[in-house]
Amino acid sequence: MVSFALHGIGVSGGIAIGRAQLVSHATREVAHYTIPLAQVPSEIERFTTAIGEVKNELEGLHAALTSGDAPGEFGAFLDIHAMILNDPTLSEAPKRIIAEQRCNAEWALTLQMGVLVEQFDQIEDSYLRERKADVVQVGERVLKRLMGRPGTIPPAGVEEQTILVAHDLSPADVIQFKQHHFAAFLTDLGGVTSHTAIVARGLNVPAVVATHNARQLIRDGEMMIVDGSNHVVIVNPDRAVLAEYRLKQNEFDLARQKLRRLRSKRADTLDGVHIELHANIELPEDIEHALKNGATGIGLFRSEFLFLNRTGLPSEDEQFEAFRKVAEGMQGMPVTIRTFDLGADKQQADLEGLARVAPNPALGLRAIRFCLAEPRLFLTQLRAILRATHYGNVRILLPMLASSSEIDQALAMVARARESLREQNVPFNPDVQIGGMIEIPAAVLAMGAFLRKLDFLSIGTNDLIQYTLAVDRADDAVSHLFDPMHPAVLRLIALAIGTASKAKVPIAVCGEMAGDLQSTRLLLGLGLREFSMHPSHLLGVKQRVLQTDVTATEPWVERIRRADEPDKLAMLLARLNA
Repeated sequence: MVSFALHGIGVSGGIAIGRAQLVSHATREVAHYTIPLAQVPSEIERFTTAIGEVKNELEGLHAALTSGDAPGEFGAFLDIHAMILNDPTLSEAPKRIIAEQRCNAEWALTLQMGVLVEQFDQIEDSYLRERKADVVQVGERVLKRLMGRPGTIPPAGVEEQTILVAHDLSPADVIQFKQHHFAAFLTDLGGVTSHTAIVARGLNVPAVVATHNARQLIRDGEMMIVDGSNHVVIVNPDRAVLAEYRLKQNEFDLARQKLRRLRSKRADTLDGVHIELHANIELPEDIEHALKNGATGIGLFRSEFLFLNRTGLPSEDEQFEAFRKVAEGMQGMPVTIRTFDLGADKQQADLEGLARVAPNPALGLRAIRFCLAEPRLFLTQLRAILRATHYGNVRILLPMLASSSEIDQALAMVARARESLREQNVPFNPDVQIGGMIEIPAAVLAMGAFLRKLDFLSIGTNDLIQYTLAVDRADDAVSHLFDPMHPAVLRLIALAIGTASKAKVPIAVCGEMAGDLQSTRLLLGLGLREFSMHPSHLLGVKQRVLQTDVTATEPWVERIRRADEPDKLAMLLARLNA
């Protein structure tokens, strides 16, 4: 057998070794045939039965979530799929096609799915456009029922050495597969924020997505290595490669076990500098993972995830309950709640009439701009956050600020929320700290107003890099240009940290750089003392902190700041991390 490698996007780290299990991609296997007129009613009935079976299947999967083992967002994904299944454009339109064209149910459903996908492709908003994947996934489930292949789960007892290979995986698929402890996931489609990526990280298994043609090239039962950390898949490895990766796998597992011992250890550098290591979360359920990995606070609660993948907007009470749960769960440790950063790649369907669709959403009405444009929604959330301050050490973080006037308008809205709660005798902390995100180059170059008017700052490196380099981080065609170590990016980060430190205003980094081990010593040398990251990265970064002498890094960091040639910069970074 020929050995070959595939490259994609590693969305969940680690190494898995096992046999390929191909997940059927039903739309590529649909036959088309004409049926007699007398058979039309029975064909429609066959389609109706398949719809009912999938509906029962989704309800059963939803019920299984009550065990508490699955991440909280799984239920929201299933709700979206149930809505799509119940929509007449999917559940009724194929019946008309069967009757009019006298074709088999599978072909009728495939035709209708094509119509729906084309409609989604014409939507300008990127978040709504991406929902076409949900339509396809629901249609696939119905097709598999019609074709007599509802399940693709291998025999019990062999799952731990099985690697799922699919064109795409729906949340419902992954929930079903979760019960069988698969070793890894591998898909043709997907990105860092795809459903597969989210659930793979939640299940803590290696995953590589966006391989483009893995489903076509790989055969059932072939030996595979999935290296999620290095974004590579090796099919039919020879003995030497297999032995090397088995060794790496053992080393990875041992290293992860050793890191768990650091959970309760203070994050102090070799020269005695204390570092705060906080966690980024999307939902209240995430605090358990954060605490297990030794987080000393929540540095970024992305509150917009309460608005996504659901019908209707969350009420003030619903948001308050979510914030209160986190505040109480962190037992006095700081909890920084970012007001909703909707727009760009995160849009809620029920906001469609409010948020104008922009030709370039990343530069349009998003984050604080959207909050200020929709004061009713903003005021509702601010009231919910302020109510939660009575139950813990809660702070408010304002996203994507660019100017002094935006700060003034946002603070005025906070004042309105405070006053309305006082009038109703609702308890809250009147001295709640309010901070701002540094995500736009303009914010770094005009930080004076930020330092005078805000209590703390947090650098969102994901957007700061995107806006500095004019690179859409969600676009595969230019993703190779998204460079955290670009000299311009490093100088902006250094300027932000240095300016805040000089003014004695606390500043953190909460973007992906905070959890990148190659960036830890660099950020420490620049003066950063607070990091916030995905919980799974906390212990690795803590280990790097414990192994670092900040004073010794400063000369190297100064040389890195002055470097403008990629080769020289890479050499200096390698020396710093040696």
